[in-house]
Amino acid sequence: MILRRGEEADLNFILGLQAAPDNCELVLPFDREEHLKALRGDEEVMDVIVEEKATGEAVGYLRVAGLNNPHKEIEWTHVIIAKKGRGYGHEAMKLIKAWTFETKKAHRAWLDCKEYNERALHLYEAEGLKREGLIRETIFHCGRYENLVILGILDREYLARKEQGLERL
Repeated sequence: MILRRGEEADLNFILGLQAAPDNCELVLPFDREEHLKALRGDEEVMDVIVEEKATGEAVGYLRVAGLNNPHKEIEWTHVIIAKKGRGYGHEAMKLIKAWTFETKKAHRAWLDCKEYNERALHLYEAEGLKREGLIRETIFHCGRYENLVILGILDREYLARKEQGLERL
């Protein structure tokens, strides 16, 4: 697996992932213009494509925000994998953590996740993110208010996981 900065040619793939039946209730989609802004080199946010290294096939997308945050805090706002159940989510998380902490030298990374998205919560916790809080009834989506779980990981937690062999070398 590799991560690469998204390009305008990836827009339909990203929009399709957001709208797919098994994803659309789990993420709040960004519109076409918001994605174009990120794909055209916005300095604060970046759309990232997850690809199979051998084939170059796009298998997922994630968004990174806070690229210029003075507090060295990065947010992963979407992590959407098209081919579920193949380990791509774990691999993508390992790659984005390595980039966040080793390349960007971030102090903290975080994301939010709908409380009922157990598959994603399991992934994030297995990848070392800690539950930091719950924001109750914060978004109105699909006719109801929903809770968001906040999860985060600190640079020292990532480095400890790396020393234990739990991260990419």
